[in-house]
Amino acid sequence: MAHYHDTIAALATPAGTSALAVLRISGPDTSRLAQELGGGAPPPRQAGRADYRDRAGALVDDVLVTFFRGPASYTGEDVLEISCHGNPFIAQRILEDLLARGCRAAQPGEFTQRAFLNGRMDLSQAEAVMDLIHARSERALTAANQQLRGALGRYLGELTEGLLAVLARIEAYIDFPEEDLPAEDQKQLQADLERLITNTKRLLATSHYGEVLRDGMKTVILGLPNSGKSLLLNRLLGKDRALVSAEPGTTRDYLEERIIIGPHSLRLIDTAGINPTPAPLEKLGMEKTMERAEEADLILLVIDSAQPAPQFPENLISCLAQARTLVVGNKSDLPPHGDLAGTYAGYELVKVSALTSEGLEQLQDAIVRRAEAFSVTLGAEIIAINARHADALGRARTCLESSVEKLQHHEASELVASELRGALEAFGEISGKIDNEKMLDRLFATFCIGK
Repeated sequence: MAHYHDTIAALATPAGTSALAVLRISGPDTSRLAQELGGGAPPPRQAGRADYRDRAGALVDDVLVTFFRGPASYTGEDVLEISCHGNPFIAQRILEDLLARGCRAAQPGEFTQRAFLNGRMDLSQAEAVMDLIHARSERALTAANQQLRGALGRYLGELTEGLLAVLARIEAYIDFPEEDLPAEDQKQLQADLERLITNTKRLLATSHYGEVLRDGMKTVILGLPNSGKSLLLNRLLGKDRALVSAEPGTTRDYLEERIIIGPHSLRLIDTAGINPTPAPLEKLGMEKTMERAEEADLILLVIDSAQPAPQFPENLISCLAQARTLVVGNKSDLPPHGDLAGTYAGYELVKVSALTSEGLEQLQDAIVRRAEAFSVTLGAEIIAINARHADALGRARTCLESSVEKLQHHEASELVASELRGALEAFGEISGKIDNEKMLDRLFATFCIGK
């Protein structure tokens, strides 16, 4: 994305037949094109009807054109949007004509990259655009909207301001030792740095919640063969996805489906039954079951409440931490065998009947509570950082902790300042204050064309 001064054009809506299609243009020639296509200078932010004619004068379509004058536009440049009928042939004809008039085909994410380069948003807000497009749940949508409106940037700005204040005090002591400055208050400096470390860790703690919001909560269904795992999967999905049979061991591999429960997205994974004496093929399925269990955010441990309590292998038991395990007492429509609550004391227990759907709503409520537990409160806003942010924050935390160690060991102030500048640079990478062209190109290349 080296040519930031070209006029770019792209289809901004998905390819395929639809009622409407929208093409977007941005760059220095946009105003001229708007006049050519609209028959005169269009008033900004007002949609006008026009006959779109190609360079040869042939009528292509009856369109609406809307002009946005920079810097009050998405990219900060002059922008033109053309709404045409959603015939892919029409949209392609218009795009080809725009390219013939001097536009260049936009690269993925180039409109948003120009918005960032022109100061319309910081880098964390630009990333939120992609999160907004791909949000799969109400909570993910809320988090993306709040980040787009600067929630992460504001929190990061407070961290940066606090760090700059500490750095300024240390560098003043370095640069002007001959001045009659107050003695350096090392205890206060250390307290300020400890507070910065704590707030950086709080922000870092939202990383896993970010994964849950973006990818869905990995929810693994475990249990003995014929305990009703697959039927429970079907009930939660509201459709027959997994084969259900009275014959044990129907599921030999794992099945994965996405589902929305409440405001959260789940990756619901049905696994092969835990058989104490597996056949060779079942053993392979159980190995995959263990892999999924180790990666799970939540385990639904399905127990046939009408049968004696099952015995699970030690390697599975080690995965069943109470904080990430819900015991699902299935077949509640049958007479119970023993005290399930006593057997699984300390675990949250929900009784259901996958056959009749009794207790399904209570199970869904319990799943939502577990998903909410991943959230980390940072004021009134939902902040959920991504892997790039986490990497930068991890480096910032390391630098801050190293600076405290140097203060405690009375090392040279120059060394302390060097660590603080490293932390400042890491913070700057998140907001985009650090100019790293390769990183920017790689990031925006993950966007869709037209955005």
